[in-house]
Amino acid sequence: MKQILITKPTLFTELNLPESLQKGIEGLGFTEMTDVQQTALPLTLAGKDVAGQGRTGTGKTATFLITAINRLLTTKPKQGRGKQHPRVLVIAPTRELVVQISEDARKLAKYTDLKLHTVYGGVDYEKQRQGFDAGVDILIGTPGRLIDYLKKRVYSLSKADMLIIDEADRMFDLGFIKDLRFMLRRLPPYDQRQSLMFSATLSHRVLELAYEHMNSPEKLRAEEGDLTASGITEEMYHTSMDDKFPLLVHLLRKSNVERGMIFINEKRTGEKVARNLARYGFSVGILSGDVRQKKRMRILEDFTAGKLHLLVATDVASRGLHIDNVTHVFNYDLPEDAENYVHRIGRTARAGSTGTAISFSCERFCFGLPDIETYISRQVPLFHIDPGMLDIGKPTNPEATAEGLKKEDRAEQHDRPGGKSGSGRGPNRNGRNGQNRGRGRRR
Repeated sequence: MKQILITKPTLFTELNLPESLQKGIEGLGFTEMTDVQQTALPLTLAGKDVAGQGRTGTGKTATFLITAINRLLTTKPKQGRGKQHPRVLVIAPTRELVVQISEDARKLAKYTDLKLHTVYGGVDYEKQRQGFDAGVDILIGTPGRLIDYLKKRVYSLSKADMLIIDEADRMFDLGFIKDLRFMLRRLPPYDQRQSLMFSATLSHRVLELAYEHMNSPEKLRAEEGDLTASGITEEMYHTSMDDKFPLLVHLLRKSNVERGMIFINEKRTGEKVARNLARYGFSVGILSGDVRQKKRMRILEDFTAGKLHLLVATDVASRGLHIDNVTHVFNYDLPEDAENYVHRIGRTARAGSTGTAISFSCERFCFGLPDIETYISRQVPLFHIDPGMLDIGKPTNPEATAEGLKKEDRAEQHDRPGGKSGSGRGPNRNGRNGQNRGRGRRR
């Protein structure tokens, strides 16, 4: 059989996109496509269903947003479509990821007349409901809040042209699969819409969902080889639990970290680490379910802008969030799920840059290391700890605390996921969202 070589487009200008969309892409500084985009965009722009896998930080979000905006600009709405009928539905598992997608979508659609709306729990229910009144072209949200408004008939999915599911495997992890299926059953049949599913990993259960609700989807893995980005330098330290904090302070000082993320497995550990880092003079914030939603967004904004140098988080921040120039990722606790190791360290070395990922293997979480090294098909380089590295002196500011730990930063009882109305639905309730069940992009 004669082999035919197909040359992939490498520049966005080669895709013949509408001028208004191309202008939005250029406004973001995008010129060359990533490997994921080179592989997926020719298919998605042609209307094909795609279940795509690629390393974190490789441009999946821009891929599906460009496809969605192009479709809306180049095709007519379904007959009978009214303002209560969104044409594109984007579902993501966590509020942070939904906000990130929404920000990217608004930038890409800046020079179009498309109307975008974003819904998620933890913020004013009625204000978000009113956002539907002027009509919505692209609706982005978490499953719980989307279902709230759908059941109240605030909007309908019967005239949708496109479905996008981001971080599909995380939907399973957070227990959203029933909610997801509920919405999928209210969309037009799979052969009357385009569906895209992107994730850093495509498990058997995710592919089963894809084949059930998609139209003969193309399964894509745009990159071969290591699961982690090539620009990441990895280090591993075997240490006791008591020595982890002084070792962290030493490494932060040694590298003069300007923008670093510190991952822990438990919220209380994170609060302790963040509080102590502040006492040692570090500018630090924490992402926690006990922090008010507006404060959580402000912490992310300040970290992105460089006002905060360090961010402490559980796996709420290991998926989907894109923050430029994160130079260091620390696994203060080794993740208990091997896949989360890849997602965590993928917060650095994004879109071709370089970064450092440092992990601590202590007596409590060391048992996850063999699974991690099996999953990434290699050993993480081991580094030695000299006794002097643990001598960090006394706190320089014993009264300081991290952003997110102040009394005014904390959510009231009814705002918390475990609160009385935290998991309910309705105007006086926050609705379900990714934060209720677990902690959880741009190129």
